[in-house]
Amino acid sequence: MFNDCFLLPGEPAQFDPTFNGPIKKRGCTDIICCILFMVVILGYIGVGILAWLYGDPRHVLFPRNSTGWFCGIGPNKDKPHLFYFDILKCASSVNILVTSLNGLQCPTTQICVEKCPSTFWAVSPVDYMPGKSVNEVFNQSLCVPSLDLKTTKLSLQDFVCVTNLEIFLLIYDGKCDFLLLTGFSGLVVAMVVSLLFLLLLRFIAPVMIWLIIIGLLASGAYGIWHCYWEYDNYKQQSASITDVGFTTNFQTYLQVQETWLAILIVLCVVEVIILLTVIFLRTRILIAIALIQESSRAIGHMMSSLAFPLVTFVLLLVCVSYWGATAIYLATSGEPIYKVVALNSSHGGCSSITGNVTCDPQTFNSSHYPECPSASCIFISYNEEGLFQKNMFNLQIYNAVAFLWCVNFVIALGQCTLAGAFASYYWAFTKPDDIPMFPVGASFLRTLRYHVGSLAFGSLILTLVQIVRVILEYIDHKTKSAQNPCARFVLCCLKCCFWCLEKFIKFINRNAYIMIAIYGKNFCVSAKNAFSLLMRNVIRVVVLDKVTDILLFFGKLLVVGGVGVLSFFFFSGRIKLPGDTFRSETLNYYWMPIITVVFGSYLIAHGFFSVYNMCVDTLFLCFLEDLERNNGSLQKPYFMSRNLMKILNKSNKQAK
Repeated sequence: MFNDCFLLPGEPAQFDPTFNGPIKKRGCTDIICCILFMVVILGYIGVGILAWLYGDPRHVLFPRNSTGWFCGIGPNKDKPHLFYFDILKCASSVNILVTSLNGLQCPTTQICVEKCPSTFWAVSPVDYMPGKSVNEVFNQSLCVPSLDLKTTKLSLQDFVCVTNLEIFLLIYDGKCDFLLLTGFSGLVVAMVVSLLFLLLLRFIAPVMIWLIIIGLLASGAYGIWHCYWEYDNYKQQSASITDVGFTTNFQTYLQVQETWLAILIVLCVVEVIILLTVIFLRTRILIAIALIQESSRAIGHMMSSLAFPLVTFVLLLVCVSYWGATAIYLATSGEPIYKVVALNSSHGGCSSITGNVTCDPQTFNSSHYPECPSASCIFISYNEEGLFQKNMFNLQIYNAVAFLWCVNFVIALGQCTLAGAFASYYWAFTKPDDIPMFPVGASFLRTLRYHVGSLAFGSLILTLVQIVRVILEYIDHKTKSAQNPCARFVLCCLKCCFWCLEKFIKFINRNAYIMIAIYGKNFCVSAKNAFSLLMRNVIRVVVLDKVTDILLFFGKLLVVGGVGVLSFFFFSGRIKLPGDTFRSETLNYYWMPIITVVFGSYLIAHGFFSVYNMCVDTLFLCFLEDLERNNGSLQKPYFMSRNLMKILNKSNKQAK
């Protein structure tokens, strides 16, 4: 398997009379990597089970008050919410607490409440007047459970009750329903526009591409004329670039003749390069446009391919959820450690409390510290003793590496599945009659049955590069303040190199998965064949890639920008429906729903266009194979569309 990775690029593909699309009779590929992947998955499941057994899910699902009891269960079953006495202490004291105690808890009293307060209230100077009892000032539901206002003898200054409440604005349920409904409508509009754009590309792709090219040339021509006009205007001035020298005022350079002459020369060179590129590569541009149109037809015949990203999304969601849950349960797998801490360190009698004494929050009584009424038993960290806890870091590393591998595998599975479906379209001689039934489903099952090992191999290579990038980012973050310029330069170069390497591997993997889906060979052979095929047609690759990027960019701009502008006018009340007075009266901050709709529209457009991009890449590789395998004779007919044959001045001979 590994020896094939180092073979030199081979000869062009030869004609195979038995080949008519993705090979049906194939065997399992890269079995060793498949077994390794399965072992890692089983180990990943084992780590998750151990994390679940040793971790306490209540630490994740329920908040915990200062006395150690969970809110929403047990004695606090009817009090699901956690209320902080002084939320500002979480920000002002967190650095001191973490540094001194390695703590994770906010150093303020926390209680379980039935519902959050909805009114504003504060202790006024009048409440401190003699004769006022604590029962008249404070609310029992907002004090620690161990404190009884009716029997306590504490003064107002020693109280462990809320002394300042913040206003909680309750949102009217109708507004939430309105935002959800209109936001969903905006996402539906994005989905419809994306679908229509892809299906109409067969008609509008040539117009869009040539309009963009003409617009680019026209913009360059206008820039040349404007630069010459400015150059001519400053011709009579005696000031030159040497007189100006170096200055931070950019406007000064624009008043010098040499500046406009330099810009004029640069624009002329760029304009000539673009014009010559269009003239000499016009045939390849036409091929790229034809392939884009053919991709739109393929998607039109396989509408189920547009729904397949939902499968990928669900699998990715499972991976992310499993990783997040495992990481949290691993972090909470030890027994919680509580220590006595003075929440009000300004009190004179609290200086003896250093935070080194452990305690049990459920049996702790502040009366044991009469000199410090604010003494509390708060959570600090989890116990790290024991074999399982001592290997917690290694298990978290395993969790992260397995997560990256699974995510890359899921993405590879989606790419290989779509490639197999679109390849079956291209190699159907009579379209759409020869297209197989359920091509997406058949390709998905074929990929899972035969090529899990190959997908795992490709995703493993990518995962290893990503791990190196993560390590470099970690080193850069930890040593940023201590690095000298030379070390920072080296680290920056390493990060740039591995970023480029990751992009290159993604490119190789993507095309290797296409060849795997078509021919059923192992990863190394498929990657080598795909790379050799692309290098034999490198100019066509560059042209198609750039033309496709331009179309997809304008497509996403159309979808996201259009839906964003529409949602802005709608949520801001500039577009009013008959009898609609809700938005202008009650929707005070409309940017958040607009941003949400725009972000959702981008995800939808990206999902649709990723399918389209995969279709273009697959048909392109099939097209190149078609050119090398066949010659248009009765024995070797072309499978490409008539439009492509017309551009290349080729045709299939007809039987007499």
